[in-house]
Parts: sequence; structure tokens; C-alpha cells
Amino acid sequence: MGTVDEVGVGRVYEAGDGTRRRVLVDRLWPRGVRRDDPRVDAWLPEVAPSTELRRWYGHRAEAYDEFARRYAAELAEGEGAAALAHLADVAAAGPVTLVTATREVALSHVPVLARLLADRAP
Repeated sequence: MGTVDEVGVGRVYEAGDGTRRRVLVDRLWPRGVRRDDPRVDAWLPEVAPSTELRRWYGHRAEAYDEFARRYAAELAEGEGAAALAHLADVAAAGPVTLVTATREVALSHVPVLARLLADRAP
């Protein structure tokens, strides 16, 4: 097993460059994307924020720091920790881009995930 290299982030609706495995990290499958769409190589819904946290956050920019803290806490124990470990294994197997249907990727859970993966790297 390799180490986690740079983790890309992006939108599921954008085409990838073909050099990275694209992992959808949303709890819900995105509208308008077929299940066999080549822009999605894997789907890991269990690593997404809980429904309760997602609803609380509502993509309010002023709440992002608290959202990121709470989301990291969700991924620090129990099922969240197991899901993050699984994603880390996927990322260690080769370059990945974490993708989401969210319009504002910078204000989504995806940068938090990318940072947590980078922090796990040896």
C-alpha cells in the first residue's frame, strides 16, 4: 500500500483529467448523473457529513469553521472513523480527486476531507 499523495477536489459535473480516481463523497447521489457515469469511479456516501450536520450548516459561509470542526469530530470516532480509514486506503492506492455535487466546493465538506487525508499521510 502506498502513501496518500496530493488529494484533488472538484465537482462531479466536471470532467476529470483521467489521471486520478474520482471518488464521490456525497451522502446522496447527484441529480442528473447516471450511476454508470465515467466521471465517478467510486462512491463513498458513508464519509459524507451526517444529515443533521448538513442541514444545520446549510452552506452558510459564516458557519463554515464550526461546520468543519463538527464534521472532523464526526470522522474521529465510530463509523465516521471507519469511513475515513476506508477513504484513506483508497487514496493510498493511487491519486484521487474527491468530488461533490455542491456548487461551492470551497465551502463544502470536501476540503475538510482532503485536509484530514493529508494529515494522515506519513
